[in-house]
Amino acid sequence: MANDFDVAERLTQAALDLACERGWRNVSLAETASRAGVPLLDTYRTFPDKTALLCGLIVATDRAMLEEGAADPNEPARDRLFDILMRRFDALQSRRDGMIAIIRDIPLDPLCACCLLPRLSRSLAWTLEAAGISSAGGLGFLRIKALGVLYLSVLRIWLADDTPDMARTMAMLDKALQRIDSIARILPGSGKASREGQTPDETPPLANDEPPGAPA
Repeated sequence: MANDFDVAERLTQAALDLACERGWRNVSLAETASRAGVPLLDTYRTFPDKTALLCGLIVATDRAMLEEGAADPNEPARDRLFDILMRRFDALQSRRDGMIAIIRDIPLDPLCACCLLPRLSRSLAWTLEAAGISSAGGLGFLRIKALGVLYLSVLRIWLADDTPDMARTMAMLDKALQRIDSIARILPGSGKASREGQTPDETPPLANDEPPGAPA
């Protein structure tokens, strides 16, 4: 008997294949189950609706991102974040056609998009944690929001990036990380340095090297 992880993997792969063929909007759970060879009851237990199936795809991307462990703590925070985010894009790239078909259809279902936001926020929190940047507390909340804006801006480039090594995606990610780092350095109260009476440009929100806390 297949375990839960195997069932989820088969269903998500079937959903990706079907999305490539006919678009995510036209994919049903019943035909996903049929394509995957998974009984309807097991499909219901694993993914009771299409939003849950999309969350399963996000979780699969998280697993791939975290599989190699945390980033090198000896690297600067921005470099660590770059490495972790590129792991995420590598995971998307391995399922590129299906992921593009799904991502392009999600805006056509605003309710589904809203339901995915909490799951995406958890993924971004784990992205920060893997980079050795805390996602805890009020500052962590702001970091998650800032990272979300950055990630979605780079995702738009990835959707159109036809280079074999994702050169355009990497260039945009590097530029976006530099920009958010520069902006953060001129904001008052951006990190522990300013709270201790030091200059606020010493500790930008996405490059704070304080010990990581639990994901939000």
